[in-house]
Amino acid sequence: MSYIVVDCESDGPIPNKYSMICFGAIVLDRKLDKTFYGKTKPISDTYDEKTLAISCISRKEHMSFDNPVKTMEEFDIWIKEKSKGKPIFISDNPAYDWQWINYYFHFFLGRNPFGYSARRIGDLYCGLTKNVFAKWKNLRDAPHNHNPVSDALGNAQALLKMIDMGLNIKID
Repeated sequence: MSYIVVDCESDGPIPNKYSMICFGAIVLDRKLDKTFYGKTKPISDTYDEKTLAISCISRKEHMSFDNPVKTMEEFDIWIKEKSKGKPIFISDNPAYDWQWINYYFHFFLGRNPFGYSARRIGDLYCGLTKNVFAKWKNLRDAPHNHNPVSDALGNAQALLKMIDMGLNIKID
């Protein structure tokens, strides 16, 4: 099995009423060189300016992005090519990131290669440290700048440090 760290940007709080703008993914291994960047055209006319601004992408630019079917098909192929066995979705905040990827996979492809569950990095760190209030984001090296590939990379770097601290995740 392969752990795939995912980060998403959107133009609102929920799928369907709003749209995913882009997302980044990285296979969790020691090289951290298997990355994916997907950009999706809006699926709704509704968007929140403040939320959109977080991504530093304008609505006009967002409108020029790829058809979500194409992007999700490409991501599905990338997952199959880059992961070994069943892919495991892992993110900083699956309550946010998972909802977008799960919705887009099911709506546009009729299935989600990750299945029905995800892992949260913060919960793994709290378990590792045996402290429900433990903070882990200081373990990132890459800047958290709302570029989803950079954010996923920082989260993957933090996970590698957790593995070095004793977190029992098997990676290549």
